[in-house]
Amino acid sequence: MRATIFALGLFTFGFALAGTETADTDTARARDLGIEIGLFATGPLNSITDVEGVTVGHSTLIEGEDLRTGVTVVVPHPGNLFQRKVPAGVFVANGFGKLTGISQVRELGTLETPIALTGTLSAWNVADALAEWVLEQDGNAGIRSVNPVVGECNDGYLSDIRRRPVGRKHVRHALASASSGAIREGTVGAGTGTTCLGFKGGIGTASRVLPDRLGGFSIGVLVQTNFGGCLTVAGVPMCKGLGTVPFGLTEERGSCMVVVAVDAPLNARQLERVAARTPMGLARVGGSASNGSGDYAIAFSTNPQCRVEASQKEAQLVPRLPDRGLSPLFAAVVEATEEAVLNSMFAATAVTGFDGHVSDRVPVDVVVAELTRRGVIEERGESVEVQSP
Repeated sequence: MRATIFALGLFTFGFALAGTETADTDTARARDLGIEIGLFATGPLNSITDVEGVTVGHSTLIEGEDLRTGVTVVVPHPGNLFQRKVPAGVFVANGFGKLTGISQVRELGTLETPIALTGTLSAWNVADALAEWVLEQDGNAGIRSVNPVVGECNDGYLSDIRRRPVGRKHVRHALASASSGAIREGTVGAGTGTTCLGFKGGIGTASRVLPDRLGGFSIGVLVQTNFGGCLTVAGVPMCKGLGTVPFGLTEERGSCMVVVAVDAPLNARQLERVAARTPMGLARVGGSASNGSGDYAIAFSTNPQCRVEASQKEAQLVPRLPDRGLSPLFAAVVEATEEAVLNSMFAATAVTGFDGHVSDRVPVDVVVAELTRRGVIEERGESVEVQSP
């Protein structure tokens, strides 16, 4: 049986700014290789954008020999998010990192701006640009406070992070490009300069759809991967077979940002519980939340019944999913997180960057061969074919 790996660049909306290089778009996803994670069905795109209303945009900055960075934005719905806030919850697995706006999200349980991801030292530039953009939106003329939510991973191994290069024009490009279509993954946007489990990391996404008897809800996950551990695929540790040591167990660099979208009617407390399951997905791929790894998850609900009008002093009581109905969502989020991480790596391209540092793409052929040998995936009669755009 012939399996074709489609180049996601055919359907993307991430781009490099004028005057920069564009990234190679030869990519793969776990399911293109016959690797099926978990039990639940995926959405049509196997993406966070399978949750209705959610859009994602990238701006990629590749310049000269030293800059390999960018920004990725996740927008919960197409309306004015400040005027129609969505419920949200945050979970911190390991707090060695920065997530601007975290205290207000925890206190009020709402999200009032898009979520932006970027490199560590550009986080405050991006937060300023995001706040400026929100203030300019129609209907926001009287706003005197904005809580921009920006997460980060340290991409200083491959990019000159001290230059703090990501700012206003990159944020605006990412927001302008945000789309509900298939998402470009790997070496793009906020994932341009990240590394994961000893290889090139990046942006990855996956989704799950619960069967009707379990609610029929959609769950989408997007990750920015930059953490260490022993790469594990479908339960099979790959460190020895790939000739690598468990990366990051002794080094002080890492992190992972996880964004979860659900269409179930959940309140902030329940969404925090959903977010708390994402580290289980990170553990399944070999992550161990090392000392220097900032591992954060933010989950939000797109269900229209749960939105909070800016004119309301507090969230109105709306029908919500009983806690006993959360378990299927928990399982689905774990599955989608695990697969999103693998997609971030399989879709990535090798990068040479700052100070000559190199991050190679995980050798997909070796991974597939080992999984085939162990009977995890079926042996293919023909070699996997990669199509370039």
